[in-house]
Amino acid sequence: MFGRKRSSPPNIPQRLSDSGATGPQAASLNPRSPQGVSMSPSDAASSTFRPEIPRRVHTDIPNAPRTGVSAPATETPEPKTMIVGRDILLNGEITACDRLVVEGRVEAEMTDTHTIEIAETGLVKGTAEIEEADIRGRYEGKLTVRGRLLIRGTGLVTGEVRYGQLEVERGGRVSGDVDALPEAAETAAAAPAAE
Repeated sequence: MFGRKRSSPPNIPQRLSDSGATGPQAASLNPRSPQGVSMSPSDAASSTFRPEIPRRVHTDIPNAPRTGVSAPATETPEPKTMIVGRDILLNGEITACDRLVVEGRVEAEMTDTHTIEIAETGLVKGTAEIEEADIRGRYEGKLTVRGRLLIRGTGLVTGEVRYGQLEVERGGRVSGDVDALPEAAETAAAAPAAE
Protein backbone atom coordinates (compact mmCIF):
# COMPACT_ATOMS: atom_id res chain seq x y z
CA MET A 1 0.00 0.00 0.00
CA PHE A 2 2.76 2.46 0.92
CA GLY A 3 5.34 0.85 -1.34
CA ARG A 4 7.16 2.31 -4.25
CA LYS A 5 5.47 4.11 -7.10
CA ARG A 6 4.11 1.73 -9.78
CA SER A 7 4.17 4.04 -12.80
CA SER A 8 6.19 1.71 -15.01
CA PRO A 9 7.08 -2.00 -14.89
CA PRO A 10 10.46 -2.77 -13.35
CA ASN A 11 13.32 -3.53 -15.66
CA ILE A 12 13.58 -7.28 -15.06
CA PRO A 13 16.64 -8.11 -17.21
CA GLN A 14 18.81 -5.69 -15.17
CA ARG A 15 17.57 -7.11 -11.86
CA LEU A 16 18.33 -10.61 -13.02
CA SER A 17 21.92 -9.74 -13.79
CA ASP A 18 22.28 -7.78 -10.52
CA SER A 19 20.85 -10.49 -8.28
CA GLY A 20 22.61 -13.32 -10.05
CA ALA A 21 19.41 -15.39 -10.20
CA THR A 22 19.31 -18.00 -12.87
CA GLY A 23 17.14 -20.87 -13.96
CA PRO A 24 13.42 -21.19 -13.18
CA GLN A 25 13.45 -18.47 -10.50
CA ALA A 26 14.72 -15.86 -12.94
CA ALA A 27 12.22 -16.83 -15.63
CA SER A 28 9.24 -16.62 -13.27
CA LEU A 29 10.05 -12.99 -12.44
CA ASN A 30 9.45 -11.83 -16.02
CA PRO A 31 6.18 -9.80 -16.17
CA ARG A 32 6.00 -10.20 -19.97
CA SER A 33 5.46 -13.93 -19.82
CA PRO A 34 1.91 -15.31 -19.44
CA GLN A 35 1.12 -16.89 -16.07
CA GLY A 36 2.18 -20.50 -15.81
CA VAL A 37 4.68 -20.22 -18.70
CA SER A 38 8.30 -19.59 -17.91
CA MET A 39 10.58 -17.75 -20.29
CA SER A 40 14.33 -17.62 -20.21
CA PRO A 41 16.02 -14.21 -19.88
CA SER A 42 17.19 -14.41 -23.50
CA ASP A 43 13.55 -14.95 -24.66
CA ALA A 44 12.41 -11.99 -22.54
CA ALA A 45 15.04 -9.71 -24.05
CA SER A 46 14.10 -10.64 -27.61
CA SER A 47 10.33 -10.18 -27.16
CA THR A 48 9.02 -6.67 -27.63
CA PHE A 49 6.47 -5.12 -25.36
CA ARG A 50 3.50 -3.77 -27.31
CA PRO A 51 0.89 -2.16 -25.09
CA GLU A 52 -2.63 -2.16 -26.44
CA ILE A 53 -3.84 1.40 -26.93
CA PRO A 54 -7.60 1.88 -27.27
CA ARG A 55 -8.67 3.42 -30.55
CA ARG A 56 -10.23 6.83 -30.57
CA VAL A 57 -13.98 6.80 -31.06
CA HIS A 58 -15.19 9.30 -33.66
CA THR A 59 -18.45 10.98 -32.79
CA ASP A 60 -20.47 13.47 -34.78
CA ILE A 61 -20.82 16.80 -33.07
CA PRO A 62 -23.96 18.65 -34.20
CA ASN A 63 -23.30 21.83 -36.19
CA ALA A 64 -19.53 21.26 -36.15
CA PRO A 65 -17.74 22.20 -39.37
CA ARG A 66 -16.57 19.20 -41.34
CA THR A 67 -13.29 19.45 -43.14
CA GLY A 68 -12.42 17.13 -45.95
CA VAL A 69 -15.68 15.19 -45.67
CA SER A 70 -18.31 15.50 -48.34
CA ALA A 71 -21.91 15.58 -47.16
CA PRO A 72 -24.22 12.74 -48.14
CA ALA A 73 -26.51 13.46 -51.08
CA THR A 74 -29.63 13.15 -48.90
CA GLU A 75 -28.48 15.73 -46.34
CA THR A 76 -30.22 19.10 -46.71
CA PRO A 77 -28.42 22.30 -45.79
CA GLU A 78 -29.48 23.90 -42.54
CA PRO A 79 -31.45 27.12 -42.82
CA LYS A 80 -29.56 30.37 -42.33
CA THR A 81 -30.99 31.74 -39.09
CA MET A 82 -30.19 35.09 -37.51
CA ILE A 83 -31.26 35.88 -33.96
CA VAL A 84 -31.22 39.44 -32.65
CA GLY A 85 -31.32 39.04 -28.87
CA ARG A 86 -32.85 41.33 -26.26
CA ASP A 87 -31.14 44.67 -25.68
CA ILE A 88 -29.42 44.44 -29.09
CA LEU A 89 -29.85 47.12 -31.76
CA LEU A 90 -29.12 46.17 -35.37
CA ASN A 91 -28.94 48.78 -38.15
CA GLY A 92 -28.31 48.15 -41.83
CA GLU A 93 -29.36 45.76 -44.55
CA ILE A 94 -30.26 42.08 -44.14
CA THR A 95 -30.07 39.80 -47.18
CA ALA A 96 -30.11 36.05 -47.84
CA CYS A 97 -31.50 35.09 -44.44
CA ASP A 98 -33.86 32.12 -44.24
CA ARG A 99 -35.18 32.96 -40.78
CA LEU A 100 -34.85 36.15 -38.76
CA VAL A 101 -35.83 36.11 -35.08
CA VAL A 102 -36.04 39.52 -33.43
CA GLU A 103 -36.11 39.86 -29.66
CA GLY A 104 -34.35 43.24 -29.62
CA ARG A 105 -34.53 46.13 -32.09
CA VAL A 106 -33.84 46.06 -35.83
CA GLU A 107 -33.76 49.08 -38.14
CA ALA A 108 -33.03 47.63 -41.55
CA GLU A 109 -34.00 46.95 -45.13
CA MET A 110 -34.67 43.23 -45.62
CA THR A 111 -34.51 41.45 -48.97
CA ASP A 112 -34.18 37.77 -49.77
CA THR A 113 -35.47 36.87 -46.32
CA HIS A 114 -37.89 33.97 -46.06
CA THR A 115 -39.38 34.20 -42.56
CA ILE A 116 -39.39 36.81 -39.84
CA GLU A 117 -40.47 36.21 -36.25
CA ILE A 118 -40.81 39.18 -33.94
CA ALA A 119 -40.98 38.32 -30.23
CA GLU A 120 -43.08 40.34 -27.76
CA THR A 121 -39.99 42.36 -26.83
CA GLY A 122 -38.98 42.88 -30.46
CA LEU A 123 -39.30 46.01 -32.61
CA VAL A 124 -38.58 46.17 -36.34
CA LYS A 125 -38.49 49.42 -38.30
CA GLY A 126 -37.80 49.57 -42.00
CA THR A 127 -38.69 47.86 -45.25
CA ALA A 128 -39.13 44.13 -45.70
CA GLU A 129 -40.12 41.84 -48.57
CA ILE A 130 -40.52 38.35 -47.14
CA GLU A 131 -42.44 35.09 -47.54
CA GLU A 132 -43.95 34.70 -44.03
CA ALA A 133 -44.19 36.76 -40.87
CA ASP A 134 -45.14 35.86 -37.29
CA ILE A 135 -45.45 39.04 -35.25
CA ARG A 136 -45.86 39.14 -31.46
CA GLY A 137 -44.07 42.46 -31.04
CA ARG A 138 -44.09 45.60 -33.22
CA TYR A 139 -43.37 46.29 -36.87
CA GLU A 140 -43.23 49.84 -38.24
CA GLY A 141 -42.64 50.66 -41.89
CA LYS A 142 -43.27 49.03 -45.25
CA LEU A 143 -44.00 45.30 -45.01
CA THR A 144 -44.69 42.99 -47.94
CA VAL A 145 -45.50 39.38 -47.06
CA ARG A 146 -46.04 37.18 -50.11
CA GLY A 147 -47.36 34.27 -48.03
CA ARG A 148 -49.03 34.40 -44.60
CA LEU A 149 -48.87 37.37 -42.26
CA LEU A 150 -49.77 36.24 -38.73
CA ILE A 151 -50.28 38.94 -36.13
CA ARG A 152 -50.51 37.49 -32.62
CA GLY A 153 -52.57 38.93 -29.76
CA THR A 154 -49.67 41.10 -28.58
CA GLY A 155 -48.61 42.16 -32.09
CA LEU A 156 -48.86 45.61 -33.68
CA VAL A 157 -48.13 46.37 -37.35
CA THR A 158 -48.21 49.96 -38.59
CA GLY A 159 -47.35 51.45 -41.97
CA GLU A 160 -47.80 50.20 -45.51
CA VAL A 161 -48.73 46.50 -45.35
CA ARG A 162 -49.18 44.12 -48.28
CA TYR A 163 -49.94 40.44 -47.71
CA GLY A 164 -50.87 37.20 -49.44
CA GLN A 165 -52.89 35.87 -46.49
CA LEU A 166 -53.72 37.73 -43.29
CA GLU A 167 -54.46 36.22 -39.90
CA VAL A 168 -54.97 38.41 -36.84
CA GLU A 169 -55.51 36.95 -33.37
CA ARG A 170 -57.75 38.63 -30.81
CA GLY A 171 -55.84 41.63 -29.47
CA GLY A 172 -53.57 41.94 -32.50
CA ARG A 173 -53.64 45.28 -34.34
CA VAL A 174 -52.92 46.50 -37.86
CA SER A 175 -53.05 50.15 -38.87
CA GLY A 176 -52.01 52.17 -41.89
CA ASP A 177 -52.34 51.36 -45.58
CA VAL A 178 -53.28 47.65 -45.49
CA ASP A 179 -54.12 45.71 -48.65
CA ALA A 180 -53.86 42.23 -50.17
CA LEU A 181 -51.31 41.60 -52.88
CA PRO A 182 -52.89 41.58 -56.39
CA GLU A 183 -52.15 37.88 -57.01
CA ALA A 184 -53.59 36.97 -53.59
CA ALA A 185 -56.74 38.98 -54.30
CA GLU A 186 -57.18 37.22 -57.65
CA THR A 187 -56.75 33.80 -55.99
CA ALA A 188 -59.28 34.68 -53.27
CA ALA A 189 -61.80 35.90 -55.87
CA ALA A 190 -61.37 32.73 -57.97
CA ALA A 191 -61.79 30.37 -55.01
CA PRO A 192 -65.53 31.07 -54.33
CA ALA A 193 -66.31 30.99 -58.09
CA ALA A 194 -64.81 27.49 -58.33
CA GLU A 195 -67.22 26.14 -55.67
